[in-house]
Amino acid sequence: MPAATPPTAAEPPSLPPYVLALKERVAYLPEPKVALVLQAYAVGARAHEGQERKSGEPYITHPVAVAGILAELGLDAETIIAAILHDTLEDTELSRAELAGEFGETVAELVDGVTKLDKMRFGSRQEADAESFRKMLLAMARDLRVILIKLADRLHNMRTLGAKDSSSRRRIARETLEIYAPIAQRLGMNKFKAELQDLGFQALYPDRYRVISERIRAALGNRREAMSKIEAALTTRLGADHLPARVVGRIKSPWSIYSKMRNEHKSFAQLMDVYGFRVITDSAMGCYMALGAVHALYKPVDRRFKDFIAIPKANGYQSLHTVLLGPFGAPIEVQIRTAEMDSVAERGVAAHWAYKTDSGPANSAQARAREWLSALADSQVNTASSAEFIENVKIDLFPDEVYLFTPRGDILSLPRNATALDFAYAVHTDVGDHAVAARVDKKLLPLRTRLESGQLVEIITAPSAMPNPAWLESVVTGKARTAIRQYLKHLQHEDAVDFGHRMLDRALDALGSSLDAIPTAVLDHFLAESKLHRLEELLSDIALGNRMPDQVAAQLLTSHGRGGARQSSKGHRAEKIRITGAERGVLSFGQCCHPLPGDEIVGYLSSGKGIVVHRVECPNVVELRKSPERFVAIEWDRDVLGDYHAELRVEVINRPGVLATIAAAIAAADSNIENVEYVERDAAAATLLFSLEVKSRKHLADVIRRVRRTGVVSGVYRYPL
Repeated sequence: MPAATPPTAAEPPSLPPYVLALKERVAYLPEPKVALVLQAYAVGARAHEGQERKSGEPYITHPVAVAGILAELGLDAETIIAAILHDTLEDTELSRAELAGEFGETVAELVDGVTKLDKMRFGSRQEADAESFRKMLLAMARDLRVILIKLADRLHNMRTLGAKDSSSRRRIARETLEIYAPIAQRLGMNKFKAELQDLGFQALYPDRYRVISERIRAALGNRREAMSKIEAALTTRLGADHLPARVVGRIKSPWSIYSKMRNEHKSFAQLMDVYGFRVITDSAMGCYMALGAVHALYKPVDRRFKDFIAIPKANGYQSLHTVLLGPFGAPIEVQIRTAEMDSVAERGVAAHWAYKTDSGPANSAQARAREWLSALADSQVNTASSAEFIENVKIDLFPDEVYLFTPRGDILSLPRNATALDFAYAVHTDVGDHAVAARVDKKLLPLRTRLESGQLVEIITAPSAMPNPAWLESVVTGKARTAIRQYLKHLQHEDAVDFGHRMLDRALDALGSSLDAIPTAVLDHFLAESKLHRLEELLSDIALGNRMPDQVAAQLLTSHGRGGARQSSKGHRAEKIRITGAERGVLSFGQCCHPLPGDEIVGYLSSGKGIVVHRVECPNVVELRKSPERFVAIEWDRDVLGDYHAELRVEVINRPGVLATIAAAIAAADSNIENVEYVERDAAAATLLFSLEVKSRKHLADVIRRVRRTGVVSGVYRYPL
């Protein structure tokens, strides 16, 4: 009688049922990889020994369940192993080095990445800790599998949320709806997204979920016969045209019903009075042929057809959508796609997994996710503030896209309300930086024009064009916002260095010296003591009001050994610094007196803001003079360009048409009215306050003259006087 065969390492006799179930799910992996997965279970079970979940189950059941969810998606062995061990670094004695030694560096990196994500807690998208959220998105950029493990982890936690207390359930549910479900959607993982949303809805609003679920069940019961008839009619028609296709009825989820009721202000009856079907064909050409067949069966509803095969969504989703007028008086929504497109629509980046660019062709969801994450990585390098970075990401996570064509026929998708300027930056940063106008469907339009799906957009550029702060109000995409801010910061730095140089030179000149006369060693010593790396940083600090030029000049001369040889500034009158008004980020103009080119002006150094320009006769100057060290002697340059804000106080005889008469006079003087308001008004007279754009004091005087000549005013004054 032969000796009994001892059990192999890959198939120990004591494996619990949940591990045997996982073993069946990973059967698509080669045998040695399956053995590694079981080895990972053994390591994880030892590490988590004695630990329990809130439900009382052994803790190891959770990571094994997470691995099972990922195995259903057909992911690689490293991801499955990392899922089993994803809590070991944080919750057990197992070290990263031990993990890497036993399962390789890739698994160790994945577990490390997920561990860092596990430490993040979000109250909501709005309250999300910006720096943590930023790290999570960048971990995704390094290896998408990190977020896949995290999403599977969150999905299993949501499935077993009942063991938590009420406040924890609500917090986790809100976080799921506002953080994780949108990320699953952005990665094209609709099946994950739908389950996360419904579980989150059930935990956050249990009563609403119950009521809507019961009404869906009741509605479906009443409609079952109608659904069967429509499905049979579609199947028969496709068969008659010899199109290999499968027809499946679609049921709306409680969360999608609730969201549309809330956002679109529709009733439950309106939303449920729609029959939904999906047609799965064998090829893209078959999709279009099936479209023709269903349109021949039932009449299509005008303007309700969308082609996401030719123009995929930003997350890689592809399908034809059409709405038909059905036999029962209710619309029929039909989605037509191939089996491959259906797989991508359900599983997104996880469909036919390819996590490295050289491991075979990635599907459209994977390619687009990589593009998005690559753009995120570029954006965060140029974004100093985490909050600003998250603001940009939110736009990408919650898009309602428009699809646009370049002159070469390429397709770009942008968020809803995107402008021609967003389009310019989507083409290339250099195109955006030098954009001057757009040609939309061959019609010349300004850059702030909002775009609509299907438009052909061409950007007109000029080498001399450059971003200005007003552009930030005209863009909605994170890429455009980041690029404009980066450019403006660069310009501000250049202007600040130039202006700071002039201010320091003037202060040294008043003391009988100059910057060129300060030895390099003295300057280097001063910079080191001030914890500055370069002279440019010192000059920028001076221009932005963070350091006083007189104090810096005195300190430099003292270090140079000329402290006692200073000249009195009274005996050596320094020249005023001339301004053009275009010194970006360094100059601002007092709202109290609205200085114009041609006015006598003074500058006041405001910490962090730079120089605030006031008119000499401004009432606030008396108070500001109490800090003489902050005063800067400035004057207007001969060549000043641009428009400046001014206000006119106009006293009029109160009769019909007066406002139009004055507005016409202001326009005739080539001035633009920004705002107008009645300050005082009675039956006989009224006082109006006009906010205008003018080029200079002389231009304002011309406006005043034209207004006086109208014959309907009793007084016109610059305000404030």
